[in-house]
Amino acid sequence: MREPTVSAGIVSGLAAYAASRGAQPAKLYEAAGIDPDLLEDADNRVAFTAYKQLMRSAAAACADPDFALHFAEAVDMSEVSIVGLIMNASATMGEAFRQMQRYGRLAIELEETGGTPRHQLVHKSGALWMVDTHPEADEFPELCESAFARLVCGPRRFLNRPHILEVHFRRAAPADRREYDRIFGCLVKFSCDWNAMRLAPGMADWPVALQPHYVFGVLTDRADTLLHEMETARTTRGEVEAAILPVLHTGEVSAHRIAAMLGVSRQTLFRRLKSEGTSFKAVLDALRCRMATDYLRGRKASVNETAYLVGFSDPPAFSRAYKRWTGQSPRDIRNTLR
Repeated sequence: MREPTVSAGIVSGLAAYAASRGAQPAKLYEAAGIDPDLLEDADNRVAFTAYKQLMRSAAAACADPDFALHFAEAVDMSEVSIVGLIMNASATMGEAFRQMQRYGRLAIELEETGGTPRHQLVHKSGALWMVDTHPEADEFPELCESAFARLVCGPRRFLNRPHILEVHFRRAAPADRREYDRIFGCLVKFSCDWNAMRLAPGMADWPVALQPHYVFGVLTDRADTLLHEMETARTTRGEVEAAILPVLHTGEVSAHRIAAMLGVSRQTLFRRLKSEGTSFKAVLDALRCRMATDYLRGRKASVNETAYLVGFSDPPAFSRAYKRWTGQSPRDIRNTLR
């Protein structure tokens, strides 16, 4: 089972908020085992276990048992994740929720739940509830509490009416519940059968659109790319591509060598790729084609240089292969862009 992850943007946002409360980020990173260099790109991934430790270390450093609630109240999701930006660019609250279901893994990716999004809409006794279905919320209640607080505090900044009418938590009531009552601003119950929020009737049609509509398309295109990268990284194909890239230019990219780099036999590698509907040759050809196109379109290398960079010792052989892959010659690509 692969390890759950959190976006580096959320991790660095948490540390920055803790710093504003007097904590020292370097000490927090050390306690959580997080490499600060990893956080320079907000789309990098950090182990979820490290994020949990960071959250709890920050709460201790700030002497704040309600740190998760205060972090969610103070820092909007749009400040730390592309998911928040997409939700803010949605036309309605209903659309924003659908995008949260679609892209939520880019913010916090937990263990697989059978393909079911973590947050679900449930009708019960004539009311509509948003339910956090993931069991991790019981062991780490800050996960659910911060998510719910963001979903309350974020829209509250632009809606002129209450959109959350009641909040339920599975956890036992804290010794001091005043911050829960203040932040949620509605009925809050503990020791319930679920983690859920009751939504205002008709809320799905309430407008959002805090960003121009064209921004929505730009953001979702980027988010789709990030999701693809995450999903590919989990597959044998992704592992093979990652192993090939550093040695692609050498031309010495055999199935036997890559299998050895991955610590499996050649036959096992072939079997795993076959189960994913592909083969070693198909993965290698697709990677060569993608990298060559990137070099050619970016005018980063000549046709001959591109041939060597993707592992061909004979440029004419590369040109023939590229035309077979794409229907165009390498020079066609460069001349089109000139």
